[in-house]
Amino acid sequence: MPDNYDIVIAGGGMVGVSLALQLAAVLPPTTSILLVEGFPIPAPTNGQAPEYHPAFDARSTALSYSSRLIYERMQVWDDLCQWLCPIESIHVSSRGRFGSTLLRASDHNWSALGYVVENSWLGNTLIQQLHRSGRIEVRSPARVVGATPTSAGVSLQLEGESSEIATGLLLVADGANSTLREFLGVGVSEKAYQQHALVTNIAFAEPHRGCAFERFTDEGPLAVLPLLPARGAEHRGSLVWTLSPESAAHLRDCPEDEFRETLQRRFGYRLGRLLQVGERHEYPLSLVQSSEQVRQGVVVMGNAAHALHPVAGQGFNLALRDVAELGRVLAQGVAEGLPPGDLALLQRYQRRQQADQQRTITFSDQVPALFMHTDPLLGMGRDLALAGLDIMPGLKREFVRHAAGVSATGEQANG
Repeated sequence: MPDNYDIVIAGGGMVGVSLALQLAAVLPPTTSILLVEGFPIPAPTNGQAPEYHPAFDARSTALSYSSRLIYERMQVWDDLCQWLCPIESIHVSSRGRFGSTLLRASDHNWSALGYVVENSWLGNTLIQQLHRSGRIEVRSPARVVGATPTSAGVSLQLEGESSEIATGLLLVADGANSTLREFLGVGVSEKAYQQHALVTNIAFAEPHRGCAFERFTDEGPLAVLPLLPARGAEHRGSLVWTLSPESAAHLRDCPEDEFRETLQRRFGYRLGRLLQVGERHEYPLSLVQSSEQVRQGVVVMGNAAHALHPVAGQGFNLALRDVAELGRVLAQGVAEGLPPGDLALLQRYQRRQQADQQRTITFSDQVPALFMHTDPLLGMGRDLALAGLDIMPGLKREFVRHAAGVSATGEQANG
């Protein structure tokens, strides 16, 4: 006989674990949840808080204001917040043009517009909360290698196991290159941007004071996010630089002096001299969208559903809003006596998130192209639009609320 679970989550990355925590928080204790992850998940710390050692080269994630609200409801925020670097302002500019604007958290009575956290600390905090919840069974390392629809849901095959797992709802959260999505025959559309992202951590001579920079250049956006200090790097930042594939490969491998000089020319001296550069990595950019997000007994989530251009750091925050909305819809459905894999229930989730997803995807897709366009009249329009945000407070306020995933009422988008 197969093992039976109401819900199985395939993928235990940051989206998958967040999804497990959300469902554990909103669904009745009688709802059985299994999380399957291919890499070993760290063991619980038995109540002892792990030590935090910020590393110069650590990869980071920017969390929006709406993501803070979601993690507060999951009771994750208190453990997370001590190691976050608040984004108190965002300076948006276009290289070589006059248009620019400064977005401030204080203008909205918020403590921050967003927060930057090292991925290792975010992941560790989520996993320890997963262990503490006591609601979610974890199989790790394990991987779902087969999925067959049944009248009651989906039958799953785990790698190296002869017995099957039966579930009423399979949540696919195994990343942009999802093998499970492919196995299920769910197609994807991919728009290659013919650009690469070069990512590294950097240190400047002057403090960032919680300011993030989004600078648009003729090759693509250049973002610098504020980070907490690390040993030997007091004024640390995270760089995401969009470039042509040739430029990205060259700057990844060139001598550090050449890299610092090139970046200094592109970014300017807003934070003084560039002092340090960490390990450099680059990867190709594309917009990947799943052709289906819901089927009877199946939901595709996170990067498996939509992987976005990194401009403005929208991808993970959109995934968290999807997670929160799916949890709300499933809780309503279970209260109505519906099974969690009911197609009409899952379509309700998709309808509720459709506008948010489309708006966010369109924003991340079109903004880089808009600022790279060389037409002089369009360039003048861009500059006037950026400058106009400073003289039209209402428009500026709505722009910030959209970027933060928050509606005009101050509540989480779609909430």
